[in-house]
Amino acid sequence: MIPESEPIREPIKARGRNVLGQPLEVCGCQPMTGFYRTGCCETGPNDLGVHTICCIVNEDFLRVSKEMGNDLSTPMPQYGFAGLKPGDRWCVCAARWLAVQRAGAACPILLEATHEATLAIVPFEILIHYAVIPDTLH
Repeated sequence: MIPESEPIREPIKARGRNVLGQPLEVCGCQPMTGFYRTGCCETGPNDLGVHTICCIVNEDFLRVSKEMGNDLSTPMPQYGFAGLKPGDRWCVCAARWLAVQRAGAACPILLEATHEATLAIVPFEILIHYAVIPDTLH
């Protein structure tokens, strides 16, 4: 039996493709993100939330997300989750990101690390509006 604090893992043959049609890049490892806690916004049959958008969370996004019922900033040690702070990279559920965007508080995203499955939920035109170039983040 897998302890509750362990992430759910599925065999992953390849990371998949990003919304640009290229190989999916790593989103973030500090903290370790992704539904499978691989650092990538991979998805699979057990990922019912479609955690596919690589976000660089900011204060507004975290606040509005919490107000909408998705608290990403409060630590939950029972799940091995330290809570996010502005600047962290995190694989967010596509529908939840879109809801926060519609509320006027979308955070920047990395297209290179956003899984192509996102496009079934969020139009590319919206994604590109919030895209940042990874090299400009340092």
